[in-house]
Amino acid sequence: MPTGAAPLRQFAPHDVDELTDIAHKILAESGSSAARPELLRRVATAASRLDETILHTCRPVDTDDGLYVLRGLPVDDAGIGPTPSGWDTAGDRAAAWDVLLLLLAAAMGHPIAWEGQQEGRFVHNIVPAPGHEQEQTGASSTVLLSPHTEDAFHPGRAHLLLLACMRNHDAVATTAASIRKVRLAADDLALLSRPVLPILPDDAYAEARTFAGEPPKVPVLWQTQAGPTLRYDPAYTPLDEAPADYRAAYDRLTAELERVSVAVALEPGDVLVVDNDLVVHGRVPFKARYDGTDRWLKRASVRVPGRRSRPLAEADEHGYGQAALVAHI
Repeated sequence: MPTGAAPLRQFAPHDVDELTDIAHKILAESGSSAARPELLRRVATAASRLDETILHTCRPVDTDDGLYVLRGLPVDDAGIGPTPSGWDTAGDRAAAWDVLLLLLAAAMGHPIAWEGQQEGRFVHNIVPAPGHEQEQTGASSTVLLSPHTEDAFHPGRAHLLLLACMRNHDAVATTAASIRKVRLAADDLALLSRPVLPILPDDAYAEARTFAGEPPKVPVLWQTQAGPTLRYDPAYTPLDEAPADYRAAYDRLTAELERVSVAVALEPGDVLVVDNDLVVHGRVPFKARYDGTDRWLKRASVRVPGRRSRPLAEADEHGYGQAALVAHI
């Protein structure tokens, strides 16, 4: 698996100054919490006035890689404090970075949050948590976090995923693989384009996992004018319920995604931007120390207005009762 093979976009120093000055001003005017509604309104207004050079750097993904890294924003390792022991203990730690990430998200589209995840916050803290080491969620550590589409179970999932690195002393890699780089036979493409199996909610959505409705069957792949897109989460797909030929095609897709996968070890201040329609992402295993120095990412999700990249049938899905909160610009 190639390491660090992600297109890089560097912020100019004057753009870094503009973004950080705006973030600190918004935080000072809105209080210490990036979860306040008035802060979200200020972010929306500020994002609409960002310099053109910033907007150009934050332009849509424009290669088959389906991702890029934004670099140049500073992180004060001592100033952000120790890595939290879980998202629920993070509070407003490194809140200026919450605002920075929301500014970038708002420059790309509409930031979204989920009522059933991390108390409806628009910026999530991704840290290893004791007792969750082997789960298929962002709180795990000792297991491979399987490549997946973010919130694949839901028709209102994000178009873009932003992962900002606060701390990564051990160079723990995020993995990513683009459907635009795989090679599959026509028969496999046809099989995987059929709605054969559901994708179930992951362990981060406790309420959704008890939803009483019938799980909708969804396609894994479909074609758009720009090329193939995917909706993929093998850890939460009941593959044993599928016919043998479908499972074989799914396995070949999995092998192809592994073949083209890259490992990106983010540095503090890096923001990985992932097109959630093209790229599945995961994380390599690591040993958490729980001493305040472990890997720490912040995550924001974005819907792009007017984007037509999903099958029309998704509009009829129930989303397991989960509602997205949308910060409109």
